[in-house]
Amino acid sequence: MKGLVNKNDFIETVQMKGLTISLIASGDHTEIIHHKLEAHTRWALEPEEGWTALEYLFILSGELTLTNKDGPTTLKAGDSFYRSPVNEHFVFQSTQPTEFLYISSQPVFHRYSNISRDLVKLAVSIEKKDGYTSDHCARISKMSMQVGEKLGLNSRQLLRLNMASFFHDIGKIKIPLEILLKPGKLTNKEWEIMKLHTTYGREVLQETKLPLLIDAGRIVEQHHERYDGKGYPFGLKKTEIDIEAFIISVVDSYDAMITDRPYSKAMPKEDALTEIVDCRGTMYSPDVVDAFISIQHIL
Repeated sequence: MKGLVNKNDFIETVQMKGLTISLIASGDHTEIIHHKLEAHTRWALEPEEGWTALEYLFILSGELTLTNKDGPTTLKAGDSFYRSPVNEHFVFQSTQPTEFLYISSQPVFHRYSNISRDLVKLAVSIEKKDGYTSDHCARISKMSMQVGEKLGLNSRQLLRLNMASFFHDIGKIKIPLEILLKPGKLTNKEWEIMKLHTTYGREVLQETKLPLLIDAGRIVEQHHERYDGKGYPFGLKKTEIDIEAFIISVVDSYDAMITDRPYSKAMPKEDALTEIVDCRGTMYSPDVVDAFISIQHIL
């Protein structure tokens, strides 16, 4: 099926981590969009109040695994999928480099692509300022999704986890640089300001007015809560905290421990895993820790 799409005909192209989307045609409220996914990249459809569009996918090359409430389904070149309207969450993952055409009877390209592109740039700029490499957000997202799948999260939870894990620290854009970049220990007053980044993150995602990102904002705000109730910003505990937030907490802590940063050297992975296990049932959800440990062979 390759060669059916002439790249010279693209009206506009937007590139994000693992994903390139190109607007091929637009008219009478209908859009045809070419999607190119790198291997192991996720893409999703979600229901939205007032959204009544017909949404159609045709696989040009590669392979997608579709996950919804009925379980996984494989879509290969020549296969198609549609809903009118979308009334549940569908998560697609490319098992190899994959291209597909996406047709919607309501315009979506600029609404989603511009906001998502700006947020991705923002997230990457924050991780660099915070002393991480430029793939920190992608690593957190990848590991979080592997844990979520191990725990059997449903498609809506996986979709929310995918967004929240990538944008978990987006609220640090509102933290003064002298605090964010301070190499030494923060004062009590500075620490109180730093802790606001979780709420700022929810606010940034809420301001997009996109239902998926608004939903993810709830998880972003919770990702520093603790199983024992000693976290922030609300002091939630156990089942008061969404499972997606528990997952990001474990994965983010682990990645921070094994990563070289300007003010701290990476520790051996074995030592980091020991610290995670030692905090099982205090900082971290026991179920999430157990799932995280069980998939170490694939991380």
